[in-house]
Amino acid sequence: MKKPLILVTNDDGITAPGIRALVEAAQLMGDVLIVAPDSPQSGMGHAITINAPIRLHPSRAFEGLNAYECSGTPVDCVKLAVKVLLKGRQPDLCVSGINHGSNASINIIYSGTLSAAMEASLEGIPSIGFSLLDYAYDADFEPAKYFALQIMQYVLKQSMPYGNLLNVNIPRRPLEAIQGIKLCRQADARWVEEFVEAEDPRGQKYYWLTGRFENNDLAPDTDLWALEQGYVSVVPSMHDLTNYKALEMMRGLEYMQSSPQIAAV
Repeated sequence: MKKPLILVTNDDGITAPGIRALVEAAQLMGDVLIVAPDSPQSGMGHAITINAPIRLHPSRAFEGLNAYECSGTPVDCVKLAVKVLLKGRQPDLCVSGINHGSNASINIIYSGTLSAAMEASLEGIPSIGFSLLDYAYDADFEPAKYFALQIMQYVLKQSMPYGNLLNVNIPRRPLEAIQGIKLCRQADARWVEEFVEAEDPRGQKYYWLTGRFENNDLAPDTDLWALEQGYVSVVPSMHDLTNYKALEMMRGLEYMQSSPQIAAV
């Protein structure tokens, strides 16, 4: 039987320990193509490069594997993998990560990890973004690798009904302390942001983004709740940002008649 083809990418860069753990898991299931940024690209969201050329070079970061480093964003990596390197061949699965730090709740909007997976999902490729709730460079990725393998195996065998994107976060705990896997919805939380103002040696002002994460959604069906309880959170996600409840509630707008005075304004 033909082995599945698994595209592996990330936003922490091709030399990050997290992508190495994910490649090791992916190798157990199929042929692997690695395309990742040549430097950290955290927080890039779904950015693409349009005002500069994008460089793509073979990488020695993974001996004996088909690996490339890209000067662009995580989304650029996926685009180049699908459109240039694979020349139209469709990967059976795209996995992104394992990210250093949480991408639960609203973080999915800012995450380069999830945006890379989402880009693949737009091409109809089943895709998963993996994140570990540990920002340390020397974080223990073994528990995350264990659950990544389980979830990848499930998706390759069962596929994903009604969509093709999963947001997976793994708590920072030893493997034996993780309670299992919990299917969740995205928690309604937000960043309360501040900017620290300072001056450089030339007397020019600059600003440094900081802030705190605020969760007011304490319901027991969210990803944040699951992670606090020691579960791996799995949120089926999608690129459709339509607010369907508002769509139905605002139907009356279609029947409003504009007066000449309003139209003139």
